[in-house]
Amino acid sequence: MCRNIKNLFNFDPPVTEIEIRDASLQFVRKISGFTKPSKANEAVFLAAVDEIADVSARLLQSLETTAPPKDREEEAAKRKARAAERFAV
Repeated sequence: MCRNIKNLFNFDPPVTEIEIRDASLQFVRKISGFTKPSKANEAVFLAAVDEIADVSARLLQSLETTAPPKDREEEAAKRKARAAERFAV
């Protein structure tokens, strides 16, 4: 899993369209190998981002859970602590 793609399901407040699009962009960058596509590939690259964002939004709206929503700030603090431990010198 790409480290830049974060879990988006079951958060309070709920995920935004921007967060879904950002994750979709990271996914397309990862599988295509392009950070920024050439002009020749730009249209298909952006179309892929849009399609993945749409599918991701539908998936997130369809998922169900009985678990309480996760707190964004707590999860961010956990990620930061894991990163500090992983990259400690």
